[in-house]
Amino acid sequence: MMAFLQIPSSLSLALPSPSKSRIVPTLSKMVSSRLSPQPSVSPISADPRRCISEIHAKSFNSVLSGAIALGLFLGGIGLAEAKVGVNKPELLPKDFSTVIDVAGFLSDGQEKRLAQEIASLEKDTGFKLRVLAQNYPETPGLAIKDFWQVDDRTVVFVADPTFGNILNFNVGATVDLDIPRIFWSRLAGKYGNIFYWKEKGEDASIEAAVAAISNCLREPVGPSNCSEVK
Repeated sequence: MMAFLQIPSSLSLALPSPSKSRIVPTLSKMVSSRLSPQPSVSPISADPRRCISEIHAKSFNSVLSGAIALGLFLGGIGLAEAKVGVNKPELLPKDFSTVIDVAGFLSDGQEKRLAQEIASLEKDTGFKLRVLAQNYPETPGLAIKDFWQVDDRTVVFVADPTFGNILNFNVGATVDLDIPRIFWSRLAGKYGNIFYWKEKGEDASIEAAVAAISNCLREPVGPSNCSEVK
């Protein structure tokens, strides 16, 4: 089973009770009328870190509902309508590969280096990292779940610039127990933001993210593991 983040369906704002302010009914009505057309917006949390995770989760669910329909954790930032699910097994390579680039972001040499790093990581830690580079809707979509045999020890890294931030992560439940969720937000913020990949290229974002994930998963589990994005 994969980790799951629940996204409430409406925005909730804490306002004073009517007995404390005469302007509350007017303000409440104004807020309600402005927000009512957008029932899918997730709530704003008082905890900044939780707020970031909730925003990321909404974006990731949007990406993956149309990309691979696994819907879990995320990296990319943005609020968008969910896309129609895609399942195109014909886009999968004939032979097994831990790196699938249907968007053409990576050179053959880069794909080979990433595959070698992923193989080394899996041998050393038992964690499985899988990389899918895509431009929705050109994606194998749901087909990668069986192709990669995604399980609780798998991190699916989807590189897709659809919503601006190119880094999106589907995190297995076992991985989620060991790695603090803020790590994925920091990783997306550092290497996935549109300024970074527009300047350095999508391939640079992907390679930097894989290196950071590998470093994190190799760290001993503890109160400070993966506290920095390296």
